[in-house]
Amino acid sequence: MNVSVSRGGRAAVLGVGGFALIVVVLAALPYLVESSVTGQLVKLCYLITLATMWNLLAGYAGMISVGQQAYLGLGAYVLFIVNDHGFDVYTGTIVVSVVVGLVAWPVSYLAFRLRGGYFAVGTWVIAEVVRLVVIRFDALGAARGRNLSTITEDPVLRRAYTYWLAVVVMAAAVAGTYLVLRSRVGLDLQAIRDDEVAASSLGVRVTRGKRLIYVLSAAGCAAAGAVICVSSLGVASPTQIFGVQYSALMIFMVIIGGVGTIEGPIIGAVAYFLLDKYFSQSGVWYLVIIGAAAIVVSLYLPRGLWGLVSRHGRYAVFPVAHRVLSN
Repeated sequence: MNVSVSRGGRAAVLGVGGFALIVVVLAALPYLVESSVTGQLVKLCYLITLATMWNLLAGYAGMISVGQQAYLGLGAYVLFIVNDHGFDVYTGTIVVSVVVGLVAWPVSYLAFRLRGGYFAVGTWVIAEVVRLVVIRFDALGAARGRNLSTITEDPVLRRAYTYWLAVVVMAAAVAGTYLVLRSRVGLDLQAIRDDEVAASSLGVRVTRGKRLIYVLSAAGCAAAGAVICVSSLGVASPTQIFGVQYSALMIFMVIIGGVGTIEGPIIGAVAYFLLDKYFSQSGVWYLVIIGAAAIVVSLYLPRGLWGLVSRHGRYAVFPVAHRVLSN
């Protein structure tokens, strides 16, 4: 009997090709549909980005954070700074991701002194500290929020550019996650998630791997924050952009879609987007529906909606796991 190890083969090619085709179709939409449609899809794109980044952090590296809004908010406020210094908001988003990633690196040394529930609470505290620091600068609007200083004046072009920015950020988040998980780092992450002590005993550099993912997740959340800022032409208030509701939203989407998969957060983001679109005006019933959906999925679909679609993990659009095949 011949035994071989596979990581997707033709499925990987088809999955990546299908995703690339979807991105191309999305990129063409401003020429095909009304701007109101692409305006709504901007939200879906940054929701997918946020869910993907939180899942990379928690689903693969085992770090449960409720403070990713720190980097979301920093993304918006660093965009103000780079915009004030002559960068346009679209290319400035790249600068924002790099800068916030560099900020997250030293912050990780503080956060990684905590474990488990203490880590989760600690990340929330870090987010609040970041907010309190930001509001001390009058140039950033203090506690009042502020608008972008320069942006494309033509509303049609502005909406199209903002949409393309959101699509590019979303595609980069998903593709980057896939590439990381297909690499040696991806294997290390899954070992770390399952058992840090055992992974360390096998030679895995646990802290380095976790720190890399923490920085990448922060950079992705910062890019999503920049997209939110551009789509809103600014920030209404620091309390809103640094709100813990963003972390709660990330957790909800990943749980609904399926933690520890690339496809799950995408499905979860689409599910939340539809729930928000059709029930957000239902008052308290909106919260009841959201809560009921989370409870039902947690109790009866522990692998999330994607686990149901993929028949408990037997199929994958983005295969990253090794499978042993016998002939």
